[in-house]
Amino acid sequence: MTAQFGRYAPPTHTLVHVSDPHLLAGGAALGGHFDVDSTLARTLAAIESATDRPDAIVVTGDLADLGEPDAYRRLRSMVEPVSERLGAPVIWVAGNHDERPAMREHLLDVPPAEDPITGVWDLSGLRVIALDSTVPGWHHGDIDAEQRAWLADQLRTPAPHGTLLAMHHPPVPSHIPFFDILELRHQDEFAEVLRGSDVRGILAGHLHYSLHATFAGVPVSVASATCYTMDVASPADRVNGMDAAQSFQLVHVHPETITHTVVPVVEATPVDTFSPEWVERMARLTPEQRLEAFSRKPGR
Repeated sequence: MTAQFGRYAPPTHTLVHVSDPHLLAGGAALGGHFDVDSTLARTLAAIESATDRPDAIVVTGDLADLGEPDAYRRLRSMVEPVSERLGAPVIWVAGNHDERPAMREHLLDVPPAEDPITGVWDLSGLRVIALDSTVPGWHHGDIDAEQRAWLADQLRTPAPHGTLLAMHHPPVPSHIPFFDILELRHQDEFAEVLRGSDVRGILAGHLHYSLHATFAGVPVSVASATCYTMDVASPADRVNGMDAAQSFQLVHVHPETITHTVVPVVEATPVDTFSPEWVERMARLTPEQRLEAFSRKPGR
């Protein structure tokens, strides 16, 4: 059990939120520029370094750039060993670059079909519902009437720790105006399903940069991509992809709130200030002694 140093107890659940690996068959470079296998491998290594036993790894879509069977098989070969070592199930979410039949057959081991890929996971009282916002043959998103009715039925019974939704297209505006051409359709109808429910957050991808917003009063957290990110330091009408700033998110669920920590995937040596020994020493002190040791400014 992690020591409690402040008012908040350690989280009841920890999720890893990853998005948009965009793998290609044979390990090909995406667009001829981006070594997406290598960036995913670095991301997975960082995930294992960052957390011991997450409750789940959630991957919010665009798993394969062209929906190729070999890309899904390569993805499994990279992610499943990490999942097994961490003891955490993988929640796969379909994205607009994915193809449902190939994803079903070569990633999920179920018969190929064009039906939406959805699912419900009970993670020790925290419910995660995977939605399929893809539209076969198109890149924009939608949650159609049938899927909205299915979601409403799932949400009729609240979960002990509430519900998180995992989907690809975020129901929020983008910093990049032309991305809104590919936005989620029927957002008003989707919002009506969420109002009054136990949904505490939405995990999404699609944008290739981190973004936080609210939708129907529900926090939305978009994870950046592992393949390449968007150069959002440029003017909005000139933003393009860059091989930098890849990251994932650690999602910590508390009874009072949910936090989303952006974890950069970089090669950098941190300054050696804190250590397990330092944390253990703080844990042995009383709250008053901790404030004296760590909070008081020198000479005051």
